[in-house]
Amino acid sequence: MAVSLRGIHVPHRKHTANMSPVRMTDVKSVTIPMVMHIGKPATPVVAVGDHVDVGTLIAEQNGFISSPIYASVSGTVKKVDDMVLSNGSTAPAVTIESDGSMTPDPTIAPPAIHSREDMLEALKKSGLVGLGGAGFPTYAKFATDKKIEILVINGAECEPYITSDSITMVEKADYIARAIEALDAWFAFDKVIIGIEKNKPEAVAKMKELAQQNGKVSVAELPSIYPQGGEKVLVYHTTGRVIKQGQLPIDAGCVVCNSSTMANIGMYLETGMPLVERTITVDGAAVKEPKNVIVPIGTALGDVFEFCGGLTCDPDKVLYGGPMMGIAVADLEAPVLKQTNAILALDKNETKTPKTTACIHCGACVNHCPFGINVPAIARGYDSGDMEMAIKAGVELCMECGCCSFGCPANRPLVQTNKLAKAALREYKQKEANA
Repeated sequence: MAVSLRGIHVPHRKHTANMSPVRMTDVKSVTIPMVMHIGKPATPVVAVGDHVDVGTLIAEQNGFISSPIYASVSGTVKKVDDMVLSNGSTAPAVTIESDGSMTPDPTIAPPAIHSREDMLEALKKSGLVGLGGAGFPTYAKFATDKKIEILVINGAECEPYITSDSITMVEKADYIARAIEALDAWFAFDKVIIGIEKNKPEAVAKMKELAQQNGKVSVAELPSIYPQGGEKVLVYHTTGRVIKQGQLPIDAGCVVCNSSTMANIGMYLETGMPLVERTITVDGAAVKEPKNVIVPIGTALGDVFEFCGGLTCDPDKVLYGGPMMGIAVADLEAPVLKQTNAILALDKNETKTPKTTACIHCGACVNHCPFGINVPAIARGYDSGDMEMAIKAGVELCMECGCCSFGCPANRPLVQTNKLAKAALREYKQKEANA
């Protein structure tokens, strides 16, 4: 194996490690956005006043890169209207008032799979997307004419606080095994590699048990270094293959699936219940009782925090996901999404940021970046409007992991600048295409 890519050592803060998830009960209502995946929003197929059960289709897939959406509670549709998302954009959303019974849809049944096409259709109807946070529709990863040589299962979980994937590997290993076997039957992988950081010994041991039962499966124990779970980083460290700028894993003969996604594939194949709930980590110093929780999709964050004993103080920041790549949430009415693997309520001590000072040209940002991107040159290109400079500096390789900002002794907002540069580059390319 080639030399490991660079990264940073972050405090783990895995307070909920080995905590079995607790199912959230008595959810009064859910608000489910039609954008919980990369691609086009799903199209609502229900109207105000309609009765739905758990697993009833409420929105159809809209195009190839899209995903269907299902009711996560039984009850009555109270609203179909636009809502403001955490990123400031708007999207249609369906609000369902629960009847408290959580009655499953009577049409739910395990899918009948007799061909590769049946498997792809099942993945599509499952509503599954990347549950590690990316939200790429799962079926679209497998809907390729290229040979999938290696299935890489992402169990790295390198972000601080988050333990929802590792507990899933421990407690739902049988479903992961079922998913591997079922997918391999139709896609004929050469090998399956499960990548897990070494600081999760229980998950490593459980996945090694799984590997002993399937000759194609192996477990790669990886160093605990962030961003080990980044797609390009994980593929390189588990297979030695390089995903070049502008490429997808399939261009290197790989498909990457999160461990929780795999477990949910196994559950869907066995039960036919599409993605309507997920396990998330609830943590942060402002949370009274941190725990892993099984939550109906669309549940308000405030309700989840109340289920965890409430908040001990007014949080300084609330995040979807971890502190490195998570998205700040302004309103506790914001819902749990398909791709939400954690929600954090942080106090002032956890969000304390030193004052930003002038760049001292030390190169720490470049040295910490897994891909050695010329971060200062991206900033210069963005500030001057020179997108060609930003491209040459490697802005398109940036996965927004935040290693550059974390390692900067001047505390400069480097990853934020990279994000702005990527947005400016998209506009630049659009103008070039229209010229």
